[in-house]
Amino acid sequence: MIEDYYFVIGMMSGTSLDGIDLVYTKFKKEDYTQFEITFSETVSYSLEWKKRLREAISYDKQRLASLNLEYGKLIAQEINRFINKNSIEKIDFIASHGHTILHEPDKGVTLQIGDGQTIANVTSRKVVCDFRTQDVKLGGQGAPLVPIGDKLLFPKYKHCINLGGFANVSFDNKVGKRIAFDICPVNIVMNYYMRKLGKEYDNNGELAMNGQLNEKLLQELNELTYYKTVPPKSLGLEWVQENVIPLIDANEKNISNILRTFIEHSAYQISKSIGNKGDVLYTGGGVFNTFLMKRIEFFTQQRVVLAEKKLIEYKEALIFAFLGVLRVDDKVNCLASVTGASSDHSSGDIFMKNFPETI
Repeated sequence: MIEDYYFVIGMMSGTSLDGIDLVYTKFKKEDYTQFEITFSETVSYSLEWKKRLREAISYDKQRLASLNLEYGKLIAQEINRFINKNSIEKIDFIASHGHTILHEPDKGVTLQIGDGQTIANVTSRKVVCDFRTQDVKLGGQGAPLVPIGDKLLFPKYKHCINLGGFANVSFDNKVGKRIAFDICPVNIVMNYYMRKLGKEYDNNGELAMNGQLNEKLLQELNELTYYKTVPPKSLGLEWVQENVIPLIDANEKNISNILRTFIEHSAYQISKSIGNKGDVLYTGGGVFNTFLMKRIEFFTQQRVVLAEKKLIEYKEALIFAFLGVLRVDDKVNCLASVTGASSDHSSGDIFMKNFPETI
């Protein structure tokens, strides 16, 4: 029966700026592993929006507040279009991750724009959003948030890895506690250098494949302090700008060589994090970088088996829809073992049209 399921629209925007990921999904209330992505779509950003989202890290508070409202309106308009396009009728709520602009949890700072009240007003729907702030207030990293979904939706996999702007991993330790952390940057760095060539990304890793490995750069990347830090830990654009880009630029000018070396670095760090035992679920846009996946296979000595395309592309949007389900049910959706917060908790603000309810 229809009452046995939650019907949710999930929204995600990642640091690689691929666009707004939207899913319409359903979850069985008594067995969350029984879920389905019915409709899915990625809405590409205009050049203007890409520029604004990239530059927003340098905005003052007033400009960020304005951008928060404008971006909320953009999300809402795209959700309305998505609903109409697919003739969607049954919607319990919208769960929105928004787009991360600032993330320095050690300073008590995290900001995902996309105003929840604006989304609720424009769509006339219940909205769950802002999943990270409460965790940071509780002393956590506010990231990663996906691991609770990995644990409850994909229990058969030993490791779940998402290859987006950053690579992150989640898994159960020996006593059954979920552990998760950002492994290393991936697309956020490679796409940065591809844009210097007037392209958005390196298709199949073809340019990287033809580059030369810079051993000195590779060694210095692998020696970055972050990789010696124990979880909980997470990465943000600020860290990349301060630590990775200057290091690369000081050691290599040829972009093909940069990409070749950075793929080697990423694959090595990923293999260090997961070893070579047990099934691994790989998702995210980086999965379509054929050369990256071959280097991961090389370092792990384990054949990569890909999930279905819809899951590869939309797992994070699916899981933010699921985080909304847990929040609405007042169940834990943030794990202290993952983020380092003082306790497990149920995170997210809930908005109704013209009536904010922050819990």
